[in-house]
Amino acid sequence: MMTSRAQLRRLLALVPYLREHDGAPLPEVATAFGISPETLRADLDVLWMCGMPGLTPGDLIDIDMDAVDGQGVIHLSNADYLPRPLRLSADEALALVLALRTLRGIAGPGKRAAIDSALTKLELVAGSQAHSEQAAVLVEGARDEIQARVTDALQRDKRLDLTYDVASRAETTRRQVDPLRVFVLDGYGYLEAWCYLAGGLRTFRLDRIAAAEVTETDRAEHDVELRDLAGGWFDALSDAPLVTLELDPSAAWIAEYYPTEQVRSRADGGLTVTLRVTHPAWLEGMLLRLGGHARVLSPQGAGDSAAALAREALDQYAALGLAG
Repeated sequence: MMTSRAQLRRLLALVPYLREHDGAPLPEVATAFGISPETLRADLDVLWMCGMPGLTPGDLIDIDMDAVDGQGVIHLSNADYLPRPLRLSADEALALVLALRTLRGIAGPGKRAAIDSALTKLELVAGSQAHSEQAAVLVEGARDEIQARVTDALQRDKRLDLTYDVASRAETTRRQVDPLRVFVLDGYGYLEAWCYLAGGLRTFRLDRIAAAEVTETDRAEHDVELRDLAGGWFDALSDAPLVTLELDPSAAWIAEYYPTEQVRSRADGGLTVTLRVTHPAWLEGMLLRLGGHARVLSPQGAGDSAAALAREALDQYAALGLAG
């Protein structure tokens, strides 16, 4: 199976190889890259449409497709700009430095040496123009051994056996997941995966993964669309159901800590807030933590499960003679 990620890596290596081996036979190049001639032919169709911005014929890499299909040899031209020394502006250099520092926060231990080497070279080339010492990147990721296993599973398309601390329910669960991607958002590293326990797509904070084991089961294909997180969590939550809460003054911090759609002040110093809830368990856990200082106004019944759990806990305390 050919993935776009694997193809991109191959194309990036294919251009310098073809520049050094002009006229190389198609089967020979396919063997060198460990792919079939048919896959290489498909790669050339993609490469033929790549090049510099502008997308006019003079901007694109040129491949003699007649020679490919007729004589079975590959001639590549109009890619002379690739070996030119890279010139970065201050903003471009700083952006790359910060991106590499962010990547380091979620990279496995075996990858960090390469990232550190690239950072050293980039900062040396960019010099003071990058002003990188004035900016810091703090990423909360997983422990090294867990990060290494997550990275290994992603690279080898293997299923993961996770032990995960669920903060919203104050419990630890064990689950099988098919890893899809790792990303950084708001200072935390996350794993997005298909969770077999939940039966759907779930996001796991890397620092809350207590243990991870790579299984020998191949990752399955799932018909899911990964969320666009370019706008942050707030945009990603746009389809989640709305819940309106009435908060006492002691619980007003909720409006500052979580993304809200609407906030209205009350005469007693409390707030009425409307926010999006991705999972009933999250709302349940928050209501239990806030005790009687938060009430659900809408939708009707949204807080019933939390109330039932609170009553059950009080009944158990009473049975043990611990009720005040």
